[in-house]
Amino acid sequence: MSEASTTGSENPPRPDVTQQPPVIEVRDLVTHYGTREILHGVSTTIHQGEIMVIMGGSGSGKTTLLRHLLGLEKASSGSIQLLGRELTTMSDPELYQLAKKMGVAFQGGALFSSMTVGDNVMLPLVEHTKLDPDTMEIMMRLKLEVVKLGGFENLMPSELSGGMIKRAAFARAVITDPALLFADEPSAGLDPVVSRSLDELILELRDALGMTIVVVTHELESAFTIADRITILDKGNILITGSVDEIKQSENERIQNLLHRRFEEEELDPDEYLARLTGEELRD
Repeated sequence: MSEASTTGSENPPRPDVTQQPPVIEVRDLVTHYGTREILHGVSTTIHQGEIMVIMGGSGSGKTTLLRHLLGLEKASSGSIQLLGRELTTMSDPELYQLAKKMGVAFQGGALFSSMTVGDNVMLPLVEHTKLDPDTMEIMMRLKLEVVKLGGFENLMPSELSGGMIKRAAFARAVITDPALLFADEPSAGLDPVVSRSLDELILELRDALGMTIVVVTHELESAFTIADRITILDKGNILITGSVDEIKQSENERIQNLLHRRFEEEELDPDEYLARLTGEELRD
């Protein structure tokens, strides 16, 4: 085994991202689904050029937090500052304008099956710009080259592998050179080799395009590879936000259980258990 593989020198330390200006600031975010509180006063800051990974077990609130950052959910209370704008008080037209500065790579790729790969990638340009078709096509080809899909623009999504679909989704997400890129479970369902190639792609997009990237994932190896910092959610609360080393060295039992995939026996109040069985809401 080479020295590089044992020392981890393939991923040299990055500068302290927390010294960069904040791009996303979440303060005391509370949200409900019906009468059930899902996020309990969540606060976090994501800085320019940072890759922030959000992790947590099933039901931890990580997807809910992502939906709030995308403006798809309305908070019960709290503040979300995105690119210097208060997201929670924006009108729908204002949210639409802000969305043009964000790119999203959805979990399943979300390519339109009736459109070619090239048309899928160009779609944000068609919908949100007045560029001429030739310019849009050049930009599409450039982004496909970035994600190593050059020459695949005339194929249909059904002709692509799972990893290629994810790459095409990233090309579409960055076609407008957004300031912010969000990725939901980019490695889900992929074999380790393809998953590693997507990790490398995310790092390349950060370095080449200077984007701030937020990734929701449950894949530990991927998180440890790409993250500048990791936020771990548990039952709607943030357990920790820190560097990969800080996460690994944490003495918090719940964090270690997550890292080592240890099952935790859930303790239920008898009344809550009965309400769960009957489908009734608990009353205070």
